[in-house]
Amino acid sequence: MQPRRRDTRVDGLSPAGSTGRAFVIEPVLRRRDVVADRAPAARLDEAVGLARAIDLDVVQSGIVMLAALRPATYVGKGKVEEIAGLVKSHEAGIVVMDCAISPVQQRNLEKAWGAKVLDRTGLILEIFGRRARTREGALQVEHAHLTYQKSRLVRSWTHLERQRGGFGFLGGPGETQLEADRRMIEERLAKIEGELAKVRRTRELHRESRRRVPYPVVALVGYTNAGKSTLFNAMTRARVLSADMLFSTLDPTLRALDLPHGARVILSDTVGFISDLPTMLIAAFRATLEEVIEADVILHVRDVSHEDAEAQLHDVEEILRQLGVDPRRQSNDKPMLIEVWNKIDRLDGEARARLRNLAERRPADERPALVSAATGEGLDALAAAIEARLAAGRVLIELSLDAADGAGVSWLYRHTEVIRRALDEKSGRIAMTVRADPSRAGAVRERFGVL
Repeated sequence: MQPRRRDTRVDGLSPAGSTGRAFVIEPVLRRRDVVADRAPAARLDEAVGLARAIDLDVVQSGIVMLAALRPATYVGKGKVEEIAGLVKSHEAGIVVMDCAISPVQQRNLEKAWGAKVLDRTGLILEIFGRRARTREGALQVEHAHLTYQKSRLVRSWTHLERQRGGFGFLGGPGETQLEADRRMIEERLAKIEGELAKVRRTRELHRESRRRVPYPVVALVGYTNAGKSTLFNAMTRARVLSADMLFSTLDPTLRALDLPHGARVILSDTVGFISDLPTMLIAAFRATLEEVIEADVILHVRDVSHEDAEAQLHDVEEILRQLGVDPRRQSNDKPMLIEVWNKIDRLDGEARARLRNLAERRPADERPALVSAATGEGLDALAAAIEARLAAGRVLIELSLDAADGAGVSWLYRHTEVIRRALDEKSGRIAMTVRADPSRAGAVRERFGVL
């Protein structure tokens, strides 16, 4: 085992005792293709961050190199014994395995180590359970938790071998506790699915109301802790929680944003993505992520200061594909995704220059926006890029209005994007150039008598 330096307790937390002291393990197969994947050390750092996100006191972390996976314990017998000694010496009550392990492997490791064992899926579910703030978020997390728990009843329940008598006067063999517990979980899942169906209908009604006043939707996506919420706050002056931690934002937030020429859009902040995101979470949060599915423009926020920025890019694009969103989908022959290269304030001058050169080599309609959500650098250029992308499918209309038609001018500002406004001194009329959504262009022409 390759040990890492001993991690100190997170500042501000009271001593958690052995139950809150965690040992984080990053198993790595020697034959694994490390070229296509991120570095083991980076994966370990991310796993430690996940553990700290639920206030675990990470007392030790390390990389375990494996020649092969063992069906009973995932790691070999020698490693099991070595880790058991480390867990005991550090008085750790929780061992986090940054991988997917089976219920049998989890049970065997808990017996060998005398500690609770969490795999990557269980850890992410715990984080989501703590971060959910709205009723919808809580339902989605509970659904994912129960789906995960149902497959692990054989491990986590100590009374499953007992039988309960039958109902009524006839008695009979009854049902095993395992069957009863599984039935209770399935009944709860069915109830949650019914409540989530109501949430989806409500969300669809909200979308319908937005379509009647058709504001384009701009959705923020990205790897967790890439700076989406900080960017959202900077652009909309909102107060969404933004912190240097994984999954600081879980529930979706929508705010109106006015672009430079007056066009209004709805900016949507969504949950961050992560590598190996549990499939049950993707399914559970599909209702929330429908804002991404139906977005007019997707802003893929990337932390370009991170050592694994390229690997994170591929992880996000893969999850988007699982949601049915092609990250390079076309609309009017233009990509609807804008890459936002965030946190450039963390780079030195040479690294910034290199990134700018890379960006400028791309075609104009695929060029990323370089920004710092923390300092505000590049946000005006990003807003202009959003406006240009939305304008691709819009109609330009030239209008001439009476100078006294203040109501007409006001209507245009509310329902179109005003590109130019000038007073013609000879005629005394107002010349205006506006850009309108195709669905609204007819209404503009009809109101102002333009063919």
